[in-house]
Amino acid sequence: MTQLSQTVKELIAKARIISFAEWESHPKAAIIIFQAADDAFRYLSDEDFLQIKTLSPDNSALIPVAQLLRDRAAEIVDEAREQVLATYPGIIQPGGGLYPPERAQACWRDFWHFLRCITYGIGGGHTEYTSPTGLHYMNLLYQELQVPKDAMVLGLKSIKLASLKRCQANQQEIAPYFDHLITQLATFQFNSPN
Repeated sequence: MTQLSQTVKELIAKARIISFAEWESHPKAAIIIFQAADDAFRYLSDEDFLQIKTLSPDNSALIPVAQLLRDRAAEIVDEAREQVLATYPGIIQPGGGLYPPERAQACWRDFWHFLRCITYGIGGGHTEYTSPTGLHYMNLLYQELQVPKDAMVLGLKSIKLASLKRCQANQQEIAPYFDHLITQLATFQFNSPN
């Protein structure tokens, strides 16, 4: 695998999608649960969700949807990956934006993290869950790594479609949680795929 530069390592440490700073609707104990999961780069567990629901019952209506998406994360990410590869077949070939294979794996891992952060927003009932500072560093990181923007945005849109497909008709109100991150990512300044 390619050695990461010091700049990239520093940007990775600062590139965070989510921020709970504005979540005044939740008690501090609930925020600690969300923050602990994010710090560990993991989805919220059933126990986490139960505690959040107990601590903040008024903001927990969508927790079952967040759990569903968490439980189906692997297949949702697989579906998004297939869509990106179908749209940009040369992207993982030599000269493509996600070549060598380690770059492609990092991209699919980012898809998994995108969905993870979206489930936090859904579970907490906050459509505006992103960190402007963290996304600024993520944009710089993607520029430094020459990440193909169009493929990443398509991947995120595909994650949305794959997720909505798995939700019932009365759960379709989750679209804005995806749209928020799609809009943020679309403002990034970085390369197009090959």
